[in-house]
Amino acid sequence: MNAVGQPRDHAAPPSLRLLGLSLRYDGRVLFADLSLTIEAGRFVVLLGPSGVGKSSLLRIAAGLAAPDSGRVEAGDGRPLSGRIAYMGQQDLLFPWASVIRNVTLGDRLRGARPDHERALSLLERVGLADRAAALPAELSGGMRQRVALARTLYEDRPFVLMDEPFSALDTVTRSRVQDLAAELLSGRTVLMITHDPLEACRLGDVLVVLAGSPATLGPPIAVPGAAPRPPDDPELLRTQGRLMRMLTG
Repeated sequence: MNAVGQPRDHAAPPSLRLLGLSLRYDGRVLFADLSLTIEAGRFVVLLGPSGVGKSSLLRIAAGLAAPDSGRVEAGDGRPLSGRIAYMGQQDLLFPWASVIRNVTLGDRLRGARPDHERALSLLERVGLADRAAALPAELSGGMRQRVALARTLYEDRPFVLMDEPFSALDTVTRSRVQDLAAELLSGRTVLMITHDPLEACRLGDVLVVLAGSPATLGPPIAVPGAAPRPPDDPELLRTQGRLMRMLTG
């Protein structure tokens, strides 16, 4: 059985490269010749105003949408197919399937035997072990989002792409789940979108801001210290101030 948080292939994850990406939407150029490298095993957080193209960029990175030009590749030269876990803004739970069947959905779609012990372990970590048999309609929005997070972590992929994965959680639960994500995604190559500067500074190794029309990437901000960082850490607060100036300038 794979340990919780350990990639399936047990190898160190490579970098993820977004190279020369261009995309038009509804007659408008969202971004042109945009490039971003997520270094191997690093947690990169992408921020920026609504509608700037963050989610479109993430979907292209996940292979769920095609750019007008450019490409996405792994640093080791191997195909990306089957090596990405993606969590979108919507939980996309199957309404007729129990919580644990939603968590193990990927295995069942691939014809593999689900690891229920591991799934229950993840549900326990997100505080939902007692709801394993529940249907999504019986859960709150925050609970559903935690199920979607458990499903993403269950996939054990070297690349993890997440679009506002904690947005539906209350402040206390959000902080606890951030701590869990920092632990279980340590060593993965991660790209996450958030609108929360504090969340970005708690979790990210590197922060980048997408802004403008067409959108461009600002200079990367390295965050000192290891995640998850205490919200009152002086270095975190200085980084958050710098980030806020970039977002509002």
